[in-house]
Amino acid sequence: MTETRAEIRLPTQDLSKDLPFFTKTLKMRLDMIYPADNPEIAVFSGHGLRLRVEKGAPEGPGTLRILTEAPEEFADGERVLIAPNGTRVEIDELKPPLVLPKTEHAFVVRRLADQAPWVIGRAGMAYRDLVPTRLGGAMIASHIRVPDGPVPDMVHFHKVGFQLIFCVRGWVDVLYEDQGGMRRLTAGDCFIQPPEIRHRVMHAADGIEVIEIGVPAEHITEIDHQMTLPTPNERPDREWQGQKFVHSLAKDGVFEPFRIPGFEARDTTICENTKGVASVMVARPTQEDAPWTSHDCDILFNFVLAGEMTLEGEGKDPFRLSAGDAFVIPPDMATRYRGATTDLQLLEVSLPGRFETEVLRD
Repeated sequence: MTETRAEIRLPTQDLSKDLPFFTKTLKMRLDMIYPADNPEIAVFSGHGLRLRVEKGAPEGPGTLRILTEAPEEFADGERVLIAPNGTRVEIDELKPPLVLPKTEHAFVVRRLADQAPWVIGRAGMAYRDLVPTRLGGAMIASHIRVPDGPVPDMVHFHKVGFQLIFCVRGWVDVLYEDQGGMRRLTAGDCFIQPPEIRHRVMHAADGIEVIEIGVPAEHITEIDHQMTLPTPNERPDREWQGQKFVHSLAKDGVFEPFRIPGFEARDTTICENTKGVASVMVARPTQEDAPWTSHDCDILFNFVLAGEMTLEGEGKDPFRLSAGDAFVIPPDMATRYRGATTDLQLLEVSLPGRFETEVLRD
């Protein structure tokens, strides 16, 4: 096989000063230097990089980011350094802790009829933002259309605190780490993707649409180039950061009285399998109007799957909602669901999974 290498070139005016910086301070290996009598080019390697430092090179000095599990032990604990040749060097965490921003509570209504833009995201999928404020970065809710046919996806994982995929229509096939063979998600079904579980979207039906909830709003997706799916072992009880994989099937759901009188709901078992991190329910009315209620949940997101209803909020104009609309109710705000059609179905996602609802007097 023909060997191929890649280098990043950086400029210098005085190579003699850069040599000790890259080898001693940055702990890189000197692989090449020439000409011998008056060196003008040196090649260093280390930390997954190969650098060519060249006297008089036309490029700017640039920025290097070195990620390490112990930044306090690297370069005497300095987090930003400037090399003699002007290159900025940033030392950062290899595995930074997940930061969950404080929720900026707001009453949010996002209607499909308002023509919110669809944008093309990862793997050619179209995304519609359901909570533009992101509640201060606390969460992201996306309405996603997946192109039909094979999906150009790779084995990947997300650095998240919680992630839900709920199928609105159509179907999609996905492979998950340690969960056996192909998993098919159909309308009304959902997956919880525990933090950092490896997975790959394989094939989608024409017209597939899903709702994806991610906490926090900004999170990293990493490609795993080593793992091949499916993995050889099926481990249904495995936990990732305390959460289990859930594949909830709509056909197996049992409806029971909901937290709001006048509604019933089926539980997806996500609260139990995330140890209370989140709850996912599908609710439907048993009567046309529900009473005024309030709650103490940090994040309470709803998406209208089918049917219609009027959402009334304290001090707000009423909103007539239909399929494709979404809303967020902040804690301690009085709201009421009225004029529900018999075919109404609501997807309710709450974080945390357990919270109190108070039924208020009119």
